[in-house]
Amino acid sequence: MEFTIDTRQGLSPQISYLVTQMEYVRKTTLDSVKGLTCPELDFLPCEDGNSIGALLLHMAAVEKGFQIELFDDRRPNEQEMDEWGAAYSLGEKGRQNIKGFPLEFYLEKLNEVRSRTLRELAERNDDWLFENRSWDTHPSNNYFIWFHVFEDEINHRGQIRLIRKILSEK
Repeated sequence: MEFTIDTRQGLSPQISYLVTQMEYVRKTTLDSVKGLTCPELDFLPCEDGNSIGALLLHMAAVEKGFQIELFDDRRPNEQEMDEWGAAYSLGEKGRQNIKGFPLEFYLEKLNEVRSRTLRELAERNDDWLFENRSWDTHPSNNYFIWFHVFEDEINHRGQIRLIRKILSEK
């Protein structure tokens, strides 16, 4: 893997920069979960905490939610909320419903969601990236929202590393 932020064939310049950053963040996330077992993925560091598995599925759910809002130009429907709601909001619902899955399950979900993001971004240009839109009642643009997708992943990857440290001390 190259450690550069650069243009990519088939992508506009700013989308290229965004994608190279997203790819690096994903690589480091995947490195942080290599070899985890189902009990490790399900481990709760505290009573009201989140498991590594839940954090991984949350990363996919956040990206999926923004795909629906930005690419499909709509809010998630009932079926999508049933599938992704626990992972998106985490909390008690996440602790109850996101457990018992092997690492491959989470990796497949992350890959499935990211594949669509990359396909969709390849169909757009820098003008689209800078289009203004409201996000959570705040003025924003598509670029910032996609930045938030991988910024959120970085945050949760930090939590994953802390949970792994706790697991290694047990």
